[in-house]
Amino acid sequence: MPLNVTYGVSTWLWTSPFQTSSIEELFPKIAAMGFDAVEIAVEDPGLIDGEAVKAGLEKYGLKAVICGAFGPTRDLTNEDTSVHENCFRYIEACLDFCVLWDIKIFAGPMYSAVGKARMVPPEQRKKEWNLAVSNLRVVCDMAAQRGVKLAIEPLNRFESDLVNTAKDAVRLVNDINHPAAGILLDGFHMSVEERDLEAAVKLAGDKLFHVQVSENYRGSPGTGQTRWDRLKAGLEAVNYQGIVAIESFTPEIKELAEAVCIWYPFADDQDEFAADGLKFLKSYFNT
Repeated sequence: MPLNVTYGVSTWLWTSPFQTSSIEELFPKIAAMGFDAVEIAVEDPGLIDGEAVKAGLEKYGLKAVICGAFGPTRDLTNEDTSVHENCFRYIEACLDFCVLWDIKIFAGPMYSAVGKARMVPPEQRKKEWNLAVSNLRVVCDMAAQRGVKLAIEPLNRFESDLVNTAKDAVRLVNDINHPAAGILLDGFHMSVEERDLEAAVKLAGDKLFHVQVSENYRGSPGTGQTRWDRLKAGLEAVNYQGIVAIESFTPEIKELAEAVCIWYPFADDQDEFAADGLKFLKSYFNT
């Protein structure tokens, strides 16, 4: 049966960092390709004119989601509380953009720093988990005050040692115990960590607030080994009606390429990547 979803694409497919000049570079072609939404990757809020983005979204008829970027200076599991405060200020700026752009979901691996993958003693792991829980309760309050919900993303084991699976994400959301706390599932990370895509989606259940997709190798949907039938079955089972967003990265951005270990292009050009991926998703999910 057809899924009642809308389709988006991440600005990371083309550029990093997103800034005001990216609006006219990206929004017209994203809309022309037939996407319903743009997933705006906010790395530095200071580079973005919020009113200009709002005008661009209205001009091109696009909805939006914000995906956050969390490095070592935005690590809610760091022992230094000044790092927490820096992260809170960054998240607050993103949440204010959500209000301005009429966005209801703020997404990303906001519990820790991307790339923080170590073997640590159980006591240290518990301490960091508890820091993530307590600090994300603060973030949930900030989000709820603005009518926004969090979509917390598990990352594969090579990018995080704290939250890797849907089961981990459900445990984190349950421990946070706040109505604003929910889950983002990314098909790429799931291809590494989950035994069954359908079961993982069902486990997230009604706490699944956002979905990202690419192939198992980060390529365009429909060109790899992803079990799209299992993913679709899971989304149908939980009656997911949100955005399904294509997320990948361009190797032309050297700093970002190193962070996500992308060393070569996955399509002849990024526009082709996005257009072909959307065509596949619509043909698969809309039937």
